[in-house]
Amino acid sequence: MNPYLLVTGDFVKTGGMDRANHALAKYLAERGGETHLVAYRIADDLAGYPNVFFHRVPKPLNSYFLASPILARAGRKWALRIAARGGRVVVNGGNCVWPDINWAHHLHVSYKPQVTASPLWKLKAELSFRSAAVTDRKAFGVARVVISNSNRTRDELIRDLGVSEKRVHTVYLGIDGEVFRPRSHSERDAIRASLGWQPDTAMLVFVGALGDRRKGFDTLFSSWQKLCASKEWSAQLTVIGTGAELPAWKARASAAGLASRINFMGFCKDLPAVMAASDALISPTRYEGYGLAIQEAVCCGLPAIVSRAAPVTERIGDGLEALMLPDPENVEGLVDRIRLWHSRREDFAAAAAIVSAKLRQHSWADMASEFVEIVERAGCGVPVPG
Repeated sequence: MNPYLLVTGDFVKTGGMDRANHALAKYLAERGGETHLVAYRIADDLAGYPNVFFHRVPKPLNSYFLASPILARAGRKWALRIAARGGRVVVNGGNCVWPDINWAHHLHVSYKPQVTASPLWKLKAELSFRSAAVTDRKAFGVARVVISNSNRTRDELIRDLGVSEKRVHTVYLGIDGEVFRPRSHSERDAIRASLGWQPDTAMLVFVGALGDRRKGFDTLFSSWQKLCASKEWSAQLTVIGTGAELPAWKARASAAGLASRINFMGFCKDLPAVMAASDALISPTRYEGYGLAIQEAVCCGLPAIVSRAAPVTERIGDGLEALMLPDPENVEGLVDRIRLWHSRREDFAAAAAIVSAKLRQHSWADMASEFVEIVERAGCGVPVPG
C-alpha cells in the first residue's frame, strides 16, 4: 500500500476543514498504510496510530498568517519524499502548491473579508486575502485531481478559477451522527436547565467567528433589534463564537438595550448539547466554503434559517426551503423568515427531523472512503517535480 501525505493546518475535530482532514487521516491510518501529516498540531487519537507520522510545523506568535509560508515549505519538502516513493499527496487549497490532489474547502477568490476592527487587523486581513487568492489560483491550476465539498464550490472552481470540470469531483462532508443528533425531551430539559434557559422560551442560536462580517452577524443583529422592538417577541438569541469584533458587539448590544436578549457565549465546550437544546439556528452568512456548523445543527434537529450562500443548503432543502434567505444583506427578509419559523415551529421541527435522519447516514468514514476511491481511481501519483 503506497503512502499518503496530507498537508493542512490542524488535524483536530473542530472546524469544517480541520474536522474533514482529521476524518481522512483517521480513515487512511485505519487502512494500515503509512500516513504522513504535515501540520501545526494533530489530535491525540491520530498521534496514537503507529503508522501515522506527524511532521510538526512551528506557528510563530500562534499566527496562521505568519506560519503559512513555513507550512507550505514543509509540505513541499515531504511531498517530494512521498511522491518519490509512489505515494499520494493531498493539499488543501493554496496551503501548499503541489500537482497531485487538492481538497477545496474555501475559495478565497470568491469572497473578500469585510473587517471593521483595528487598522492593524484590517491590514493583516488584506495581506492574508491577497496572498491566499494568489496561491489558490496556483494550487488549483496545477492539481491533477480536485475534490470539492459541494456542487456550488465545484461550479466556482470551474467558473472562477478555470479548473477543468473533468478534474473536479464533489464529495460532501460527513457527520458524527451519534454526537450531532436530536435529543429526547428530558435531555433537552436538563441541558436547558444547566444553561439557565427558561423551559418555554424560544431559543435561537448563531454559530460563527466574529473576526469579520462573513458570517453575517451584523445582519442578524439589525434583525434582532427589530424583532425585540415588539413586546410580543420573547425569544432569546445565543451567540457562539469568538473574534476581534466580539467586544464591540457586546458593547453595541448593551447600548441598544439588548444585553438581556443576546447571550454572547464565546467558545462553547459542548456545542452539540447547546445546539440540541436550542430551537433553531440562524446563519445569514455572506460566504461559506461549506457550512459544517449548519449541517451539525440540522443533524441535531434544528431548522436552519440560513442564507443560500452556504453550499450545505444543497443538502437541507427538504421542507426547509422557506427559511432560506436569498440575500444575506436583507434585514427585513431575515426578520420575515424568523417570524415565519416562529409561527410554524412544529412544522419546521418535523421537517428538520427528516433531514437530520438523512444527513446522519453519511458518516465521516463514508466521506473519506468516497474521497480515497476517487483518488485511487484516478491512478498513480504524479512525477516528482524538478
